[in-house]
Order: sequence, then structure tokens, then C-alpha cells
Amino acid sequence: NRGLCGGFNNNIIKQVNNAIKQGGAEYHVLPLGKKANDAFKKDASLAPQGFGEDTWKIFDDLNFDAAQEVAEAIMEQFRAGTYDAVKIVYNKFVNAAIQEPTMEDYLPLEPLETGEEGPSGVDIEYIFEPNQAEIVERIIPNSLKVQLYKGLLDSHAAEHGARMTAMHQATENGGELLRELRISYNKARQAAITTEILEIVAGSEALDA
Repeated sequence: NRGLCGGFNNNIIKQVNNAIKQGGAEYHVLPLGKKANDAFKKDASLAPQGFGEDTWKIFDDLNFDAAQEVAEAIMEQFRAGTYDAVKIVYNKFVNAAIQEPTMEDYLPLEPLETGEEGPSGVDIEYIFEPNQAEIVERIIPNSLKVQLYKGLLDSHAAEHGARMTAMHQATENGGELLRELRISYNKARQAAITTEILEIVAGSEALDA
């Protein structure tokens, strides 16, 4: 959402641009956050329709309700057939010093590959209440909302980590530069004093002569 965090924003922008170049399909980009919005708003062909104009402000007060609103808009567009597939790209938080650019499939959902289920190797039938369809209809949208929110939280934490690391490095670099300047200043001061002493000595010798 802000700068002063090293290559944090550029890494994500670069990954999205590479995916667009290699994908061979028509892409729309929904940028979440100010820096991402600034990077992609110049290309009108990438702008998606049907989303709020304030998505770039989402990190100003990141909460589940804001993520839920975006997720619902994405699901609505997907159900309407506007998009064949949706991917989310974010910086995964590994630790304060490492942020991993990540691209995840969001929609459509991929079926799980299952092997033998149960000791006998036969499929196990579960009883669902009230019924399986209703449960799935509730669970899947909630799961997608949580997945998006998790990506946003990851990115938010990664941004703070990247900024902390960048500022720590900048502080160390500033300290090193200050030490070098102090050494240069002391050398120049010492040279000036030496020159002044030599001039005084030379003048004194000239007077004695």
C-alpha cells in the first residue's frame, strides 16, 4: 500500500506482468492496494468491470468484511461467466526478511484427487444434515472468502516485514556512510592542520634566514 519496502511491490507487479505475457489469453487485473492500482491503472484494457472503485484502499483498514465484499464480487462475476478462471497473486509471508511472490488458483475449484478411502478401500458414505448440497453451498463461498482474506493478511504482514528489513538495511547503510564521511572529514581536517603547520614553520625559517 506504501513504498519504502524494497522490491516488495515490484516483485508482485513483475509476476503479474509475466503471467499475462505467458498466458496467451485475455486478462483483467483487480489491483488491491495503492501501489498495485498505480501500476495497472495506466492500461485500461486490464481494468475489470463490476468492482468498487475503493479496492485500492483495502489495506487502510484491512478486515474480513472488506475481503468478503471483494470475494463476493469476484464470485458473482465468475458465476455470470465473465471470467473462465481467477487467480490471486500476493507476497506470501515467510519471515520478516523473506516474502515469496505467490500465485494461487482461486476459481474454478479443482476436485481433490482421492485414493482408497477407508480400511477396506471402498468409498465411505457420510451423512450430512440438513443435506450435502446445502452444506456445500454454504462452505465453498465461505472458504473462498477466507482464502482471499488469508492472502491479504499474508501480503499485509509481508509488507511490514519487507519495510522493516528495508529500513534496517537503510539505517545500516546510512551509518556506514556516516562513518566514511567522518573518516574523510578527519583526514581533510588533519591534512589542513598539517599544511598550516608546514606553512608556519616555513615562514618562521624564512624570517630567521
